[in-house]
Amino acid sequence: MRWIGWVIGAGAIVLSFGLTAFAHDPDAPDLDVPEVTVEAARPVAASSQQFIPDKEYLLQPQGRPAQVLRLIPGFIAVEHSGGAGKADQYFLRGFDADHGTDVAFFADGMPINLRSHAHGQGYTDLNFIIPETIEGLDVYKGAYLPEYGDFSTAGAVNFRTRAVVKEGVVQSAGGQFNTQRHLFMFSPTKDQMRTLFAAEGYYTDGPFQNGNRYFRGNLLGKATMNPTSRSELSITGTFHKAQWNGSGEIPLRAVQDGSLDRFGSIDPSEGGNTLRSTARLNYHYDTTSSGRFFANAYAQYYRFDLFTNFTFFQNDPVNGDGFQQSDRRVMYGGDLGYKQTGRVFGIDGAATIGVQARMDDIHARLGPQVRRNPLGTTTDTDISEASYAPFVKLEVQPTAWMRLAGGVRSEVFTFDVRNRCAICAEQPAGTASSGLVLPKANLILGPWFHTEFFVNYGEGYHSNDARSAVTPAASPLARAKSYEVGIRSRPWGSDGIELTATVWALDMKQELVFVGDEGTTEIRGASRRRGLEVGARGQVWGPVYFSGSMTWTQAEFRNGDAIPLAPEVTAYGALLLRWPEGLTSQLQATYLGVRPLTEDRSIRAPSWIDVDLSERYQIPIKLAHGRLEAFLFVQNLLNTKWEQAVFAFESRLRNEAAGVTDIHFVPGNPRMVMGGVAWYF
Repeated sequence: MRWIGWVIGAGAIVLSFGLTAFAHDPDAPDLDVPEVTVEAARPVAASSQQFIPDKEYLLQPQGRPAQVLRLIPGFIAVEHSGGAGKADQYFLRGFDADHGTDVAFFADGMPINLRSHAHGQGYTDLNFIIPETIEGLDVYKGAYLPEYGDFSTAGAVNFRTRAVVKEGVVQSAGGQFNTQRHLFMFSPTKDQMRTLFAAEGYYTDGPFQNGNRYFRGNLLGKATMNPTSRSELSITGTFHKAQWNGSGEIPLRAVQDGSLDRFGSIDPSEGGNTLRSTARLNYHYDTTSSGRFFANAYAQYYRFDLFTNFTFFQNDPVNGDGFQQSDRRVMYGGDLGYKQTGRVFGIDGAATIGVQARMDDIHARLGPQVRRNPLGTTTDTDISEASYAPFVKLEVQPTAWMRLAGGVRSEVFTFDVRNRCAICAEQPAGTASSGLVLPKANLILGPWFHTEFFVNYGEGYHSNDARSAVTPAASPLARAKSYEVGIRSRPWGSDGIELTATVWALDMKQELVFVGDEGTTEIRGASRRRGLEVGARGQVWGPVYFSGSMTWTQAEFRNGDAIPLAPEVTAYGALLLRWPEGLTSQLQATYLGVRPLTEDRSIRAPSWIDVDLSERYQIPIKLAHGRLEAFLFVQNLLNTKWEQAVFAFESRLRNEAAGVTDIHFVPGNPRMVMGGVAWYF
């Protein structure tokens, strides 16, 4: 299937730019239309909903696209295995969402989460995203909107790519640990046909004794045009390839007794490689009667190989417990719908009806390995998984101070699992189907004195791995009920600080979760989460801007046991200052509080705080074409010792007679300085 990936990625990019041949009709009159910029607050359905524009996250340190997620109140993303190539570990609203099980991610509406993944359900690798190509993030917490389904238990994030850039850019940066990043981005055409091309290359060894040797390369091509005066068509293609070494999760006992350096590794052969090609099409047509027809389609080809060993010599004292997880898949789908706005009985409103469909054809494999050499096969499975989701959404505003929004979404899943390994122990196989209906309701009151009040209810879910869905007494879809009450206010006017406060709750029924690291299923009981979020963002005074948030969460199973890894207290703060003479400075800090690692709370992960400094300076040198900008990032400014991913489980070192239950962690990066120069043309 490898050739399919090259066809999807390269073909879509070539098609994007091939369309530029039709960008201009020589017989059409030239019109000089002045550019008009209109800015207004985006209407939201919940106090926790927000849009993050590019100007707020382009000052994030370069290296990990997931850095931007900390701008979302209560959202923490950390490296999972001492190597930046695989998906991050995501925390939100009392969920250790692992690699994406309970947070849905999209790029221009295309799903990023991968179902029935070899390494974990909902696996979400954001490294194929080039941050500079993103014009903003749509953030939705809770399950209150009918447009979002699978994995949106705690929330959903949509990365919106630009159609065009006003200035092209050539950028080169370097820093400690042999780190370098290079970027090229420009728009060949900007009028009738808007095009965008971007290429990124990144490399780092990281601070580890066993260098990461992490390389990623990204390409993006996009073409946007208007076939008619009332329609818009956008075609986007991307290609991503990465490889890396990982230090793994190391045992605390080995660091404390001095036998292992904090940035050392028990098994230096850990690491992996991945490839993803995507193509997507977005189209809409506006009718003369205030309606909009929309149609979107996407296709992806994906490859993934991961070599891991986290229990060391627990099960195999001779070769070690290393295993390889492989995933090959083609994913395709889209959505189709119609939205009509207007007045009925003197009431403004809008109605949307649509249907979404998705198909995943997957080949997943798990087997033991030593130093990346296979030793056999544990599971080898072909999976065909499909979902179909019709939805209806209604929005009405009966008075100037009241808005109502809600709807219903239906989900139907089919699972087909086939065992390819005749000599393996008995593995799940068969077919199954499942479905559910999800109501949504939102009430918005105000504004009064620049203040709005929100009441929200919605039911969401995440799908479980197909290999567990076809087992007897399975629970293929894990339903969740979410509730929220909040307030959003700008007490000093539309140009001042925006304040938000939200109280929320989420109840989840029994789940059946597939554990990709072991090839088994794990039953978890019903759970309950409660929380409070407060935030502030905006212009404080003149050149000074502030963005900050604090969240508190209580996450427990219904029997009172703690949910392991669930964050309890998080905080984020950023102070930005636009100096005279073209200098912009940002100081930001991220905090993750103490959290339980076991159900009985006997082992807890320590808290940490990470402080970063960013500087950008417009160099006052006159060029014949364009301008120059210098930038500097200092990550972990205070050089604190902190832990990213932290787990408690049993492992055995080579010199130990039996397994030991211990904390295993990925060390947070030490202070790192990175700088570079960008030429805008």
